[in-house]
Amino acid sequence: MRPVDVSIIIVSWNVADLLAQCLRSLQEARLDPEQNAAGLNVEIIVVDSASSDGTVTMLQEQFPQVRLLAQPVNVGFSRGNNIGLEAAKGRYLLLLNPDTEVINDAVQQMVAYLDAHSDVGIVGPHTLNSDGTTQSTRRRFPTRALAFFESTWLQPYAPQPMLDSFYITEQDDTSTMEVDWVQGSALIARRAVYEQIGGLDTGYIMYSEELDWCRRAKAAGWRVVYLGSVQIIHHGGKSSDQAGAWKHIYFQQSKLRYYRKYHGRGFATVLRAFLLANYAAQLLLESAKGALGHKRELRHERARIYREVLRSGLKIGA
Repeated sequence: MRPVDVSIIIVSWNVADLLAQCLRSLQEARLDPEQNAAGLNVEIIVVDSASSDGTVTMLQEQFPQVRLLAQPVNVGFSRGNNIGLEAAKGRYLLLLNPDTEVINDAVQQMVAYLDAHSDVGIVGPHTLNSDGTTQSTRRRFPTRALAFFESTWLQPYAPQPMLDSFYITEQDDTSTMEVDWVQGSALIARRAVYEQIGGLDTGYIMYSEELDWCRRAKAAGWRVVYLGSVQIIHHGGKSSDQAGAWKHIYFQQSKLRYYRKYHGRGFATVLRAFLLANYAAQLLLESAKGALGHKRELRHERARIYREVLRSGLKIGA
């Protein structure tokens, strides 16, 4: 039996239509070994997190070639990917979000790049938004100072050089460059990397898991590369949009977990207090605006979300 070149792992939760669109884009990419010039043998693994929107039936009826690993409960993004990684047989492992579309021969090009650069462990493609504009997916590791600005209400006031460095804005979007980490919406890794450093840290329910994985890969001596000549479309956040307040909670808990892991428990404690103070301030602001009758329904919904975040305490596990 011919060895598998690439295992494509997709973790899905209640996005049946987008998942079908993603799988059709893979079909159009001619990944069947009899149809692609690169001669790749590809397997597609979908880990479904107990979707209630007919995802399993859709896969069974429309995409019988897909290896379906249906879970009885929502296992979360990190654990779901680990389930797929454990089942995968490929020498390369492509983590792909269900709300993406592969453009042309993107998979073949990423494999060709890895084949030609044996010291590169992880590659991420040039990612486009739904409207065709570039989605920023390449990064340097976040600093302690950045923690108080990035993805908070203070980001508009952050020193521009700090943001430029983090988002690597000095390089053209179509360039190929070594980076610290790439976004997990589409990320391909060598099996050797997975075997050396293990799977994703399941302490991250969602968000920051790819940052952590890339950091561990680099610490093990592998290079991480952004491949600007290869494109995918990422429609963005369709699964996490269903999570409401938990989207905020998971994001901030993951951020705190990362900083505790790499910058110490004391710093994470200070950052947690700062983030909770931010949510408390926003709650007061939204409540005041709602009381004054300015977009009342919107203000009340935001206030409800911020209360839930504050009730969570943004506590993180061991």
